[in-house]
Amino acid sequence: MRAGLPESSGGGDPDLDAPAPREVYRDPVYDGATDPTVVRDPDGGLWMFYTQRRATHPSPGPGVAWVHGSRIAVARSADGHAWSYAGTLEPEASGLTLRPGMPPALVDRTHWAPEVIHDGTHWRMYLTEIDGVPARWEGHERRIVEYTSDDLRSWSRRGALALASDRVIDAAVARCPDGRWRLWYKDEAAGSVTGVASSHDLDSTWRLDGTAIDGRPHEGPFVFALGGWWWMLTDEWRGMAVYRSSDAVTWERRGGTDAVILGESGPPAAGIQVGRHGAVLVEDEVGRLFFFSHPWWDGSELEHTTDLAHRRSAVHVAALRVEHDELHCER
Repeated sequence: MRAGLPESSGGGDPDLDAPAPREVYRDPVYDGATDPTVVRDPDGGLWMFYTQRRATHPSPGPGVAWVHGSRIAVARSADGHAWSYAGTLEPEASGLTLRPGMPPALVDRTHWAPEVIHDGTHWRMYLTEIDGVPARWEGHERRIVEYTSDDLRSWSRRGALALASDRVIDAAVARCPDGRWRLWYKDEAAGSVTGVASSHDLDSTWRLDGTAIDGRPHEGPFVFALGGWWWMLTDEWRGMAVYRSSDAVTWERRGGTDAVILGESGPPAAGIQVGRHGAVLVEDEVGRLFFFSHPWWDGSELEHTTDLAHRRSAVHVAALRVEHDELHCER
């Protein structure tokens, strides 16, 4: 979509039609691309699935209704730098289907934060679903629902997962060294920490294994293997915390209790703000962290802002490497 990377003086009003510094993708419909995850298909192409927030919708509703009412949108790329919008995953009786063009103007449900993996046979998506278009963060059920696909376009619904509460979002799934699959998720009913469940085959009932990461509230866990270690990133809304593990079961925070990566921010006109909820694509011992940012955000609570500049978001990418057993991030 927008491809240039212009310099910013850091002063004056931002040009909202110009690319934000270092962005790789902006949603062409509502300019609210968030929670990206990227996979490579068998033909070598890259698919980005993301939450299509309605940042520039002319009448989204009160409060945080603009954050809700979202579809999962898809963009495609040959190299991870130039992306083309492909459409949205639209609900059908049996599941979801990729359809080109605009999403419906009126919607009756909310889709958030897709996690897409390949289990060796099929694609699986773990999607946060919310009934309706809530105007507040609190007071409504949130669940994680599983879908399967053979082609990344048509998705069959398998059903909601029975997890620790009815306030769960932001799934991350990986097969761990002990052979079990694990699913990490934000449990808002437990103070917005990361819960974990496990399964030996993805088709049996998930076993609830308690809390994986507690402490400071956070969201958007993502787990990946790189450089001989397992790593988890969590979004603390001020950058991402980094955790390391040898078995993807027991985790240790790196750099201290306040350390984060992608914690840089500047004045709104500079277009550089903290990195939020992302996913890592590992190839050739390098991780590409696709994440989102609100480039022209001023630090105000998004629930109350009416400034479209603050609501807009962009997808960025950072390189991750492991050196001397520590994760290093280059934005």
